[in-house]
Amino acid sequence: MLESAAAAVRKSRHVYLTGIGSSYYAAFGAASLFDQGGRPVYMQDAAELLHFAAFPPNSVMIVISRSGQSAEIIGLLAKARESGTIVVGLTNSEAGALAIEAQVPIVIPVGLDHAISVNTYSTLAAAAAALAIATFGSFDVELKTSLIHAANKAEEAIPGWREKISNSLWPGPQASYYFLARGSSLASCYEARLLWEEGVKCPATAMGTGNFRHGPQEMVAKGLRFGMWIDGQRMREEDLAVARDLGKLGASVMVIGQNLREDAGELVLQVPAAPVGWQFLFDILPAQLAAERLARLSGVDCDSFRICSYIVQGEHGLITDQVAAERNED
Repeated sequence: MLESAAAAVRKSRHVYLTGIGSSYYAAFGAASLFDQGGRPVYMQDAAELLHFAAFPPNSVMIVISRSGQSAEIIGLLAKARESGTIVVGLTNSEAGALAIEAQVPIVIPVGLDHAISVNTYSTLAAAAAALAIATFGSFDVELKTSLIHAANKAEEAIPGWREKISNSLWPGPQASYYFLARGSSLASCYEARLLWEEGVKCPATAMGTGNFRHGPQEMVAKGLRFGMWIDGQRMREEDLAVARDLGKLGASVMVIGQNLREDAGELVLQVPAAPVGWQFLFDILPAQLAAERLARLSGVDCDSFRICSYIVQGEHGLITDQVAAERNED
């Protein structure tokens, strides 16, 4: 099925890569790989494509959705049918509309998370990236072996990450949080922001490191928390210099990446070596642990929703009938 999806993408003139919520951020790693392979895609979330886009002839839309049932996904499937756009669907639910209606469905059989996407995020991100590689190259045995090796090393690193996070003052309740990254790690950057907002119930900001240097740094103040992802090959020294300067300006910096010095930030979390462009698949894991730790320190349940539905099936307002009933009971 992966090769069928790659063939559909190769034959198309216009390729859209989309999702909504965490599924959209799972697409960022794949988008970076498409770019590096000289096969750029249109990146836009499903709501924007649904309401503000027209699909030209010979288009393919890669749609990523954990449930395949969100309101925007359902609407986008109908719009694709009307325009003759081919849909490649990446989903965790074989019973969802995306798996049923996509011309090329790829179903990743993993148990759905209780609420907030963690396991499903990683599986969708990996599948989208595999599709990108298969489109312009080969998702071959050597690459698969390297990814499995990196995954095993990441699993071994989890206890150490958890200990370092628990012993650090970087996760601080009531602090303000800002996340920065480049390349494929923008997936982790934006997903971390969502984890803070969904899980910790705390506002956060995410941005490309390069863009941050062009004005937004004016808001840096003592005690502000930054999370930074350092790419394994590109712009390392430049971004490590940004981390150092943030520390000099009074901010507290968590740094995540490969082969980092222990003095690169207040909290330094090393990730295993990964194939070029694939670090994003592993460097989200320390951020997930940090989000869990901060939620505990803040006294909130990091795996439940107070307002949001598990599957958003409408586009009106924020408070569904179910949420309203629960709030009235409280």
